[in-house]
Amino acid sequence: MKRIAMIGLSAVLLAALAACGGGAADNEKKTLNVGATQVPHAEILEHVKPQLEKEGIQLKIKVFQDYVLPNKAVEQGELDANFFQHRPWMEATNEEQGWHLKKVTGVHIEPMGAYSEKIDKLSQLKDGATVALPNATSEMTRVLLLLDKEGLIQLDNRKGDKTLKNIEENPKKLDFKPLEAATLPRVLDQVDIAVINTNYALQANLDPQKDALFLEDSDSPYVNILAAKEGNEDSEAIQKLSEALNSPEVKKFIEKKYKGAVVPAFD
Repeated sequence: MKRIAMIGLSAVLLAALAACGGGAADNEKKTLNVGATQVPHAEILEHVKPQLEKEGIQLKIKVFQDYVLPNKAVEQGELDANFFQHRPWMEATNEEQGWHLKKVTGVHIEPMGAYSEKIDKLSQLKDGATVALPNATSEMTRVLLLLDKEGLIQLDNRKGDKTLKNIEENPKKLDFKPLEAATLPRVLDQVDIAVINTNYALQANLDPQKDALFLEDSDSPYVNILAAKEGNEDSEAIQKLSEALNSPEVKKFIEKKYKGAVVPAFD
């Protein structure tokens, strides 16, 4: 009888431990690790944290200062998702690195702009002026299309990826300096113009609406997206984050906080 009682007690204890273990696993599943650049992505994620907590999801945000590591971390499973990039960048890095990231949803557009500490308007730009721009292929394509639209250069055509070799006409003989995107605000005093991603401009306390010599149109195809590794994009937690990022509350938050420097890309 004692032996039977001990077996029964052991079974109860094992069941209790299993229940505790299952609870821990459930809690772990409800933790969502997302990488982002600081402005505006991490700020927007912070805004949706309380909503996700109500739905049983603990959102943990890891801030990055570059455009490569957030994708690598998702590919390697260190993060569940990231929010910092547009689709052309994601697809280019997938192709270059053999990664498998997928778009979950579009959130906003950050119109890229040209900034200067030496001139106040584009008509003041002198022949031979130095122009700093991002060195990554998809970002350089975006900038060259913008410069072409502003009439500073003429490209051979407006299709596909572009490099400096695709410049057909350069009437002002501009001197182009490709640099890492994050460094562009720091070289403003060393160049005549720098074409800067809005997230880095905002981090440098530049106001795109007031300080930019010119900006992309709001119909830019470069919508910033929530991305996850293929096979994980439809998980319940990521879909709840997607819904939160596309909510009316987030739209109001973006419009009020960024005042046109960041534009919602959803209805």
